[in-house]
Amino acid sequence: MLEVIKQPWPWYVSGPLIGLTVPALLILGNKSFGISSSLRHVCAICIPGKIQFFNYNWKKEIWNLFFVSGIFLGGIIAAIFFASPGPTQLNPMLVKELAGYGITDFSSMVPADLMRWDKLLTLPGFIMIVGGGFLVGFGARYAGGCTSGHAIMGLSTLQWPSLVATVCFMIGGFVMANWILPFILSL
Repeated sequence: MLEVIKQPWPWYVSGPLIGLTVPALLILGNKSFGISSSLRHVCAICIPGKIQFFNYNWKKEIWNLFFVSGIFLGGIIAAIFFASPGPTQLNPMLVKELAGYGITDFSSMVPADLMRWDKLLTLPGFIMIVGGGFLVGFGARYAGGCTSGHAIMGLSTLQWPSLVATVCFMIGGFVMANWILPFILSL
């Protein structure tokens, strides 16, 4: 059983399992799936002010913080106990392309050439980590939710704004992966 958990699952198994969280949340408690809203809940708990955006009954949404904590804890457990001992398997064409940018160490889930503290202190590292983090946070707030909320929950409940947001997320991801990221990596 443990070997089944350690292997990557095909899309036709993992996709429906993720998709089943939507009806489960709706049936069990009339709750909406989303991750970025948990940041608002944490701010509402921690910022005792009169800011209109954080002035709501956050206690009604405490379940969302447990849900996000479970995702975080599950990620830690998976990384510690279920990590594959071998190197990450990548398409040879991708390995060749990344080698052109000086990325050659694939000994972990994230290329070590990208995710090191000394890389953060470079211009490309700062742009990707700090700038990217800001843009993701701003985009999630501006779009009224994150990719998981819109693409999984919003589309399944046939919400027009979620379709627009998901299309924009996909276009943004394509532009980033094919044009902006190669430019940043070449700096």
